[in-house]
Amino acid sequence: MSAILLFGMTLGGVGGSGAEAQEAAGLADLPLTQNGGTWDAGHVQGIAVDRANGFIYYSFTDLLAKYDFEGNLVGTLVGWTGHLGDLALNPANGKLYGSLEYKADEAFYIAVIDVAGVDRIGISAATSPLFQTVHLAEVGRDYAADMDGNGRFDGNIAETLDHRYGASGIDGVAFGPRFGSHDGPQRLTVGYGIYSHTGRSDNDHQVLLQYDVSEWDDLARPLVESAPHRSGPDHADGKYFVRTGNTTYGIQNLAYDANSNRWFMGVYAGRKPHYPNYLMFAFDADARPTRGDLVGVPAADGNGWEKGLLLPLAEDGLHDPATGIRGWNQKSDVGLEPVGDGLFYLAVNSGTRGSQTADITLMRWTGKADQPFVPVVAPTAR
Repeated sequence: MSAILLFGMTLGGVGGSGAEAQEAAGLADLPLTQNGGTWDAGHVQGIAVDRANGFIYYSFTDLLAKYDFEGNLVGTLVGWTGHLGDLALNPANGKLYGSLEYKADEAFYIAVIDVAGVDRIGISAATSPLFQTVHLAEVGRDYAADMDGNGRFDGNIAETLDHRYGASGIDGVAFGPRFGSHDGPQRLTVGYGIYSHTGRSDNDHQVLLQYDVSEWDDLARPLVESAPHRSGPDHADGKYFVRTGNTTYGIQNLAYDANSNRWFMGVYAGRKPHYPNYLMFAFDADARPTRGDLVGVPAADGNGWEKGLLLPLAEDGLHDPATGIRGWNQKSDVGLEPVGDGLFYLAVNSGTRGSQTADITLMRWTGKADQPFVPVVAPTAR
């Protein structure tokens, strides 16, 4: 009798309880591991899983790869020079949304990809109607802000006082409910990249924007790299802050897990020694944003700190008594995708330019501070 997957437990033909067998049968469609191929591209930035249709998508910075659950390559999308980051599947229309940066043009987009049409190798994003983009003006304003007041924007460098909140652009994206709720219409949430700069104090928050994308079909345009467009919402529907301490390039991967009603943020470790510099943070969906001080961000009038809508970190995980910050030392920066039932895919990157690859593993959430995820293991058949 063939083996069945079960939350890291052994289950054979007659092993386990009836409830365990029913639970395991619901997971039998998910591969335990998968390799995302080897590509002459940038490193893997994020993944998205279409469980209903059996596909896994990998963003390799300037290449999108589509695989089925059996590990067969279905198609690729290529042909842009910007930075395609984290990915999120929109449950309302089945399209794939990804962060896309053109820092030299101070242009930041959400790529909206009709992945149903990605059915062959080497589809050109520049000439295909499958690849559309929506411009995020608010991100561009924060990125290009002249914060030191010298009348000059210093551009794409970390060691400057420019860039509001230290914004380096965008990366993490996910669909989920409005903050403060675990139900209601799904919104696209976009996480800022934040430069690593140990000499400033106004870059210690993660910045999150929420958007209602129901009308975005009217805003989406083809991307013409020689003439970047500016069609998109002028402002986000909500702007929120989570104090984690500075991290290197902000929220790399963002995920909403409907099983636990929780948001997860995967990051590269920060470099400020007075922070714990965890690799993953979380906050609960029902935690209501409250207006308060953005500690470290001077108010425009020079009196105290700027105010913003703050989200509290979840009250579990490792705890740093000096700062009160909680999180986990869990690699989750290049692929973090909940797939239901307390299960997640986590990605690991390897290789060099010209031979980048990614391996994903099906993991079970444990909630433990020192080991929040464990691999789902193949049982021994009986």
